[in-house]
Amino acid sequence: MSKRCYYETLEVERSVDEGQLKAAYRKLAMKWHPDRNPGDKDCESKFKEINEAYDVLKDGDKRAAYDRFGHAAFENGHGGGNGQGFNADFGSAFADIFEGIFGMGGAGARQQRGSGRERGADLRFNMEIKLEEAYEGKTAQIRLPTSVTCEACSGSGAKAGTKPKTCSHCSGHGRVRHTQGFFTMERTCTACQGRGQVIDDPCASCSGLGRVTRERTLSVNIPPGVEDGTRIRLAGEGEAGVRGGPTGDLYIFLSLAAHPLFQRDGADLHCRVPISMVTAALGGDFEVPSIDGGKTRVKVPAGTQSGRRFRLSSKGMPVLRSKQLGDMYVQVVVETPQNLTKKQRDLLAEFDKLSSKDTQPESTGFFSKLKDFFGNGTGAA
Repeated sequence: MSKRCYYETLEVERSVDEGQLKAAYRKLAMKWHPDRNPGDKDCESKFKEINEAYDVLKDGDKRAAYDRFGHAAFENGHGGGNGQGFNADFGSAFADIFEGIFGMGGAGARQQRGSGRERGADLRFNMEIKLEEAYEGKTAQIRLPTSVTCEACSGSGAKAGTKPKTCSHCSGHGRVRHTQGFFTMERTCTACQGRGQVIDDPCASCSGLGRVTRERTLSVNIPPGVEDGTRIRLAGEGEAGVRGGPTGDLYIFLSLAAHPLFQRDGADLHCRVPISMVTAALGGDFEVPSIDGGKTRVKVPAGTQSGRRFRLSSKGMPVLRSKQLGDMYVQVVVETPQNLTKKQRDLLAEFDKLSSKDTQPESTGFFSKLKDFFGNGTGAA
């Protein structure tokens, strides 16, 4: 007899999302649980099918394999449900459901039982650097308040000469079990707060936490080529763990301050340079500063139009963890003269009289097209 489709077993569509899948499983598990139907072999078989289907579909990789190959994806022992009902995977599947209902701890919580040592929190530090510093790289010194291991108790939390004791209420597990009907639920031990250990005589310096707050100075190496939003991780430089637990990490998020001349686009740099109308018409050259602190001369050919860009190869930013350099693009903007003297105005007027379609080809061509447009009667009435 062929197996039923897992989606049909759970009475859901193939497009079901994680939340809908969990809700469907919870409803069916409540209905067909053997403890609610004692002695009914059909209910027990049905419950096993439901558990097997959910165990596959709740796992992204297993679900993808099932969607592609069907039940054949799990033949010959290659993962998936095995129809054995209350197996090891069933515990995790059922815990997924009742964790949300009763606040039960999942696998992650079970891994913390009895250790008494909690990992320290990760820290975030925002740092703003200049574009020149992103180009060259730098070693920065930062100061931040953080939790460090208490020296008086070496992180144990207990007074010198003593040590934490195993919690007698939960036998060091950090969790206690309660049976309610056909469910067995676990809750955090209130005597030790889930740590599995109790301290009768806490350290006076850290109040039993095993850590104290201090201001630390750290050296941070910023490599050349970092971009806005780059994240640097310093392992083990976060907050100290509780009672000797592992230390968290420090994450430094970089942001680049606005530059008065350059705009960055990846490894390339862009800048705008105003030039005079005479330089644009007759040609010439000018110098622009580069990000490396030097200067580069740009040659402007005669007849250059406003908005033209000039590419300076390898004058941009370094590529992170590479020897490559981006380019620098210089865009010229032709500046219109202002505050003219009478002589200057007369000279420009004379120049305009002498102008022809050869000296101003774009405007001549445009107005010629405009004349044809209206001359053919296609313009607005």
